[in-house]
Amino acid sequence: MAAWGVVAWAAGVLALLVALPLAAGGRLPDRLATHWDSGSGAPDGSMPLWAAAVFPALIWAVLVLGVAFARRRAGAGAGGWVAGTLVSGGVGLAGAQASIVRANLDHEDWRQADSVTVWVVVVIAVAVLAGFTGALAGRRGAVGAGAPAGEGPRMEIPSGERFVWLSRASNAWLQLIAAGTGLVAAAGALAGLGGLIGAEWALVAPFAVASLLVLAFSSVQARVTGRGLEVAFGPFGRPVRRWAAEDIESARVEDRTPAQVGGWGYRLSGLGTTVMLRGGECLVIRAKGKDFAVSVDDAERGAALLNSLGARRPG
Repeated sequence: MAAWGVVAWAAGVLALLVALPLAAGGRLPDRLATHWDSGSGAPDGSMPLWAAAVFPALIWAVLVLGVAFARRRAGAGAGGWVAGTLVSGGVGLAGAQASIVRANLDHEDWRQADSVTVWVVVVIAVAVLAGFTGALAGRRGAVGAGAPAGEGPRMEIPSGERFVWLSRASNAWLQLIAAGTGLVAAAGALAGLGGLIGAEWALVAPFAVASLLVLAFSSVQARVTGRGLEVAFGPFGRPVRRWAAEDIESARVEDRTPAQVGGWGYRLSGLGTTVMLRGGECLVIRAKGKDFAVSVDDAERGAALLNSLGARRPG
């Protein structure tokens, strides 16, 4: 997980933890039930409203600082567990806070609070799933670029030798937009879970869909092997576009700008299809009479390998 992503996620979760009980303050008792008996499911512990808002935020701050310290000591290979821990912890705490607010809502005394047993089970399950998903995304994001040495539009590949070329690119602004729209969707969902608003899917769904779409096209990985070219999108490597080596007529490098192709992201223009994440060097292939370009680093080596594969074809 990138440093800016950690900061944005940490700040967003912190804001939700504090804001949710304060926003419902007019409909909550002076003290909130915050602990329930495991046997009967009845509330047996409480906190003042301000403490119920601050205490989970302090737990979250300690977790974030602890993960940041451990990440610094572990080095660059810790992206998977860092992302998994922060995503799981943030989802779990936010879900628990929403459950507490919902249970106390519109009661005059904290002892009258509703049971949270079902919500606890749901929150734990969602947090575990979110943590697993975050760990997969973090491990994939840690993959770097590598390739055999070579220069020019073609590269000598010894017969029978296997090779792979990888290059990644991302756009921090698109990722920030995805994070912002995702936080709006999460805030709406938590407000609905907490009973502050109805099931406002007309509000939540568009922001959630927009967040997923922007996130999917905010990063890209290009991969060249003996089978051809594979371009994977987003932190999970989905969706994927593939071109077999025999279908690629030629490969080259071009400098392109967002203005030339009509903006950022996945663009269709007179130049063909372009995945534009940053202006400058792009790997461009021509396959079945159409051009496809992707803005990744070290594009010259990728083009050289693809052209060398083409040179092996009979005729």
